[in-house]
Amino acid sequence: MDVDAFIAAHRAEWDRLEQLLGRARHLSGSEADELVGLYQRVATHLSIVRSATPDPVLMARLSQLVARARAAITGTRTPAWKEVVGFFTRKFPAAVYRARYWWAPTGVLFVVVSAALGWWVAADDALRAMLAPPEQIKELTRPGGQYESYYSTYPAGSFAFQVWANNAFVAARTLVSGILLGIPVVPILWTNAQNLAVGIGFMASAGRLDVFLGLVVPHGLLELTAVFIAAGTGLRLGWTIIDPGPRRRLDAFAQEGRAAAGMAIGLTVVLLISGAIEGFVTPSGLPTWARIAIGVAAEIAFLGYVFVLGRRAARAGETGDVDARYAGDTLPTAG
Repeated sequence: MDVDAFIAAHRAEWDRLEQLLGRARHLSGSEADELVGLYQRVATHLSIVRSATPDPVLMARLSQLVARARAAITGTRTPAWKEVVGFFTRKFPAAVYRARYWWAPTGVLFVVVSAALGWWVAADDALRAMLAPPEQIKELTRPGGQYESYYSTYPAGSFAFQVWANNAFVAARTLVSGILLGIPVVPILWTNAQNLAVGIGFMASAGRLDVFLGLVVPHGLLELTAVFIAAGTGLRLGWTIIDPGPRRRLDAFAQEGRAAAGMAIGLTVVLLISGAIEGFVTPSGLPTWARIAIGVAAEIAFLGYVFVLGRRAARAGETGDVDARYAGDTLPTAG
């Protein structure tokens, strides 16, 4: 093949492609189509040169043009670390913030019910006798009893991991319950409220409620908040199936379901923090006020994260759903 003749025949196309690449971000629709066509032709020219006459200078120029055109057409890939940062600074807090009208009332109702049941258990001797024999209650509530030793029976690291795995499973199960219209959320919360109320009632009847709260509050604030968020999101997902609003039911469920899946990942990290507090802070030798202060600080930090970053991201249009390039297209709906 005559290299000079080949260059003379196609130089104009190469120059035009280079010109378009120089302002690739400001092309009109017709120019973008032209760019794609030229990229395909120049890629063919490069293949011909490689097979017929591997001129190093010509190959270098055409290879550079093809690579630049491919990057301009396909776009650059966002680094994984940026995706992670974007998830935790925008998507996750925005999704939690958007669901606040579901999980905040859920949390308030849970606390009220647990406190009422706990007061009932503490005040009613007959009820306590039905729940457990007096000897067992005494063993649970005495200084160094099972309520206290529970947090120091196992090494802190393995205990923290065990707690985290269990809580993450409960949160995930609560989120997934949205597929069943959120109905399983109620028995899950009821069981947790009963367990908490029994502990409150038993320790209060023994005059050791302050000790119990000193053990539960440091990790319980963040842990229960994560459970409330999972429960509220499960309820919201279930309601989306019943009332999808202006969206098609399948589209609404897909969008909210993807956001809920992302929240499950975020809540796993939140529960990892609460598990670390439960494993290392709760059984530590720190005074009660210091342990509670750590738990309160963690809770305030998380709520600030949700209501500052989350609110800002939600107002900017973030929903917690995956980007459109991953979610795919949806059919338009009539307004």
